[in-house]
Amino acid sequence: MGHFSSMFNGLARSFSLKKRKNSSGNGKYDGRDAVEAMAKEAKRNDLILRSSGTVNVDGSKNFASLFSRRGEKGVNQDCFIVWEEFGCQQDMTFCGIFDGHGPWGHFVSKQVRESIASSLLCIWQESLAEASADPDLDKKVQRFNIWKESFLKACATVDQELEHHPKIDTFYSGTTALTIVRQGEVLFVANVGDSRAVLATTCDDGNLVPVQLTVDFKPNLPQETERILQCNGRVFCLDDESGVHRLWLPDESSPGLAMSRAFGDYCVKDFGLISVPDVTQRHITSKDQFVVLATDGVWDVISNEEAVEIVSETPDRAKAAKHLVQCAVRAWKRKRRGIAVDDISAIVLFFHSKHFCQHIYPVTTPK
Repeated sequence: MGHFSSMFNGLARSFSLKKRKNSSGNGKYDGRDAVEAMAKEAKRNDLILRSSGTVNVDGSKNFASLFSRRGEKGVNQDCFIVWEEFGCQQDMTFCGIFDGHGPWGHFVSKQVRESIASSLLCIWQESLAEASADPDLDKKVQRFNIWKESFLKACATVDQELEHHPKIDTFYSGTTALTIVRQGEVLFVANVGDSRAVLATTCDDGNLVPVQLTVDFKPNLPQETERILQCNGRVFCLDDESGVHRLWLPDESSPGLAMSRAFGDYCVKDFGLISVPDVTQRHITSKDQFVVLATDGVWDVISNEEAVEIVSETPDRAKAAKHLVQCAVRAWKRKRRGIAVDDISAIVLFFHSKHFCQHIYPVTTPK
């Protein structure tokens, strides 16, 4: 019951923000407005980072390293966010990494980055308040169900809002989204697309091994292919891209998406593409050291084992994400000669942070 008490204490803080906002307004309350006020306060307190750098809040168990590098295809369409004390909860951290595609992909990824956290937090708070009315439910089961429903509703809301966005054309553009919430010693993971989360945990022999927490939602996965074909979409590889299965319209050679789940891309939303997240949980133990969230630019050329080794062998944890991205760039040039390097981005969230005095240190991303 103690954990739920701490959550309600956090809710009380968020409600105080609502009251402060309402006291200067017309008395009306919108949950999104309150959450946006919380985000602004978190930004002022150095609790949110949306660029390459590190996040280490005093007293937090977490240490986050972030880095993104533009590829050779134009503007960087990747983006990410780390939000400590998510929802005014001292034991909660939100991380998200987004990989845009299409002509407006960089706008879509940034829009989803900004809206998914706010939607999720707003819906989670409402669901938590409703759940508190039934004291007989199993709290552990209830907690996962609340998060799962919150992720599902938030993703549906964000995708609907994108379709009607007045300034972003999402018909042939979209983004993947991999998001996690660390709440105490539990990770809640929600994945839409082909970015990947990999946990590093210690074996009995002392070696670090990877545990993949997400599924890469590619069009050739059996359950994904079945859905696409039932919706009259098509899945096949181009002649010069052996092994790269793409999603196509029934009668057109477009859009050729290399993932089966994404926000936006309304040209194929009726032909098998969905924005429904796969939601799972993982209990963190003393053996679990860190989790890597990265776009497919990493995983196309770096294995799970290699990623864990690269991060674990980086002397300065603040540079862990940068080192992983740099290794992926070198692997691209070695393994995929003649193919333009993709945008490559990573977040490394360390679970057992040593005490540091710093909060956030942005770094300059190379062009």
